[in-house]
Amino acid sequence: MTINCKGQLIDLTVPKIMGILNVTPDSFFDGGQLKSDQDILSKVEKMRIHGATFIDLGGYSSRPDATNISGTEELQRVVPAVDLILKEFPDTLISIDTFRSKVAEETVAHGAAIVNDISAGKLDSNMLPTVAKLKVPYIMMHMKGTPQTMKSETHYDNFLKEILFYFSERLSEAKKLGIVDMIIDPGFGFAKTREQNFELLSKLELFKMIEKPLLVGISRKSFIYKTLDTSPDKALNGTSVLNTVALQKGATILRVHDVKEAAECIQLISQIK
Repeated sequence: MTINCKGQLIDLTVPKIMGILNVTPDSFFDGGQLKSDQDILSKVEKMRIHGATFIDLGGYSSRPDATNISGTEELQRVVPAVDLILKEFPDTLISIDTFRSKVAEETVAHGAAIVNDISAGKLDSNMLPTVAKLKVPYIMMHMKGTPQTMKSETHYDNFLKEILFYFSERLSEAKKLGIVDMIIDPGFGFAKTREQNFELLSKLELFKMIEKPLLVGISRKSFIYKTLDTSPDKALNGTSVLNTVALQKGATILRVHDVKEAAECIQLISQIK
């Protein structure tokens, strides 16, 4: 199982790590932490040293009730960051976390290697055609509604069946347009209750039937820290426990804030397998 990033074949038979880099003031865990170019470069260098294959750059906070910003503002946040990172670390594989086709197009033109879309093309009708034209790997996530409305979108008649059908439909649309490398993300925390998140994790192996690489992003999320009656900054241990479960159930990419600890999870699980 491989994906092609800028001519480089990435082997996903061994799970990989995607390090989170938020250039936003309001992300739920690390919003506002990166105040300078040096902060960004130091964070990227640390994640690369600790084993991140991909750096997931986001300029739009998708936490529940996040402020909706314009595409122009999103571009002003992410394009300089792409340029900065690739000037210092030219071989970095940057994933751009956006649901806007214009942002995807501009950042790929500046050297981003992957498009990571929380809406699987549902929030921008031009996204799938744009990704097809760009010929880059595409991560499609399951979500209902928008970051501003998703907390009220948690009703499902058949929870797992609806998510599996969603991917079947979105993958079919993407394939028709000629998108080749596709990765699915079940969307932990997006339009899902705490109980639904745990149900999703408990049945994660069902997504193997889709036969696409599986990205899991549970790092420090509320269903972890609320269950433990703690806070995001104290949810690393819980994150590592559930990342381990996700790996056992077929996750091929872990999207995390804490790269070193995720790498240790992968290293230990590989010994068991």
